[in-house]
Amino acid sequence: MAKMICCLRLVGDPAKLYLLLSCPIPMTSFSDNELPSLAAELEPRWYAVYTHARHEKKISEQLSQKSIEQFLPLYETVHRWKDRRVRLQLPLFPSYVFVRIALLDQPRVLETPGVVRLVSFSGKPVPLPDLEISALRQGLSSGLRAEPLAYTALGRRVRVKSGPLCGLTGKLVRRKENYRIVIAIESINRSILCEVSVDDVEAVGSASTRGEKTRQSPLSHCHDLSPQLFTGDFSG
Repeated sequence: MAKMICCLRLVGDPAKLYLLLSCPIPMTSFSDNELPSLAAELEPRWYAVYTHARHEKKISEQLSQKSIEQFLPLYETVHRWKDRRVRLQLPLFPSYVFVRIALLDQPRVLETPGVVRLVSFSGKPVPLPDLEISALRQGLSSGLRAEPLAYTALGRRVRVKSGPLCGLTGKLVRRKENYRIVIAIESINRSILCEVSVDDVEAVGSASTRGEKTRQSPLSHCHDLSPQLFTGDFSG
């Protein structure tokens, strides 16, 4: 009798767990190299979803209705219309929504009206580091001020060692008398500009970041160290 491959996943109501059984497939049909690939498709990861312009909020709502974990970073801006000012919540990354799914659930995302595709390389969706998404979510929820910025390579590379963006790396720039950190999502060639204190960052490759590698958590270095000053001008 052929062995069956089965997987567990949540469908519809998160309170109900369904056992999905695939068609009978002999286990011998999978090589040792193919099994890790199958396991990877079952592991939820963060991906960037490219959308039609100005569809981000609607798509975010529809994904939530499907019980798909999603993240739409927003920032507040003021627009002047005729004789009044209006505060608006706009996407930090225009035309992008982030989802945390197993690759087997791609169809549920792609069938959503307004979705174009998952950001991919050589035809394969590119997963995003969990640290980038979690730090960004934490920063925005704590009131971090951020705004979109054209993708740039300017600035000195630094790592945030304390504060809501702890653990992220970016480019430190100076706008007038204030410092900002440019956080780039390289897979989509988009950047955002966030307020930062120079006391919260350290240069990548500085004495405190070099040395023997340890098995510490990526966030284990998030503590207060001696302040360092970095210079770099940014016009914009």
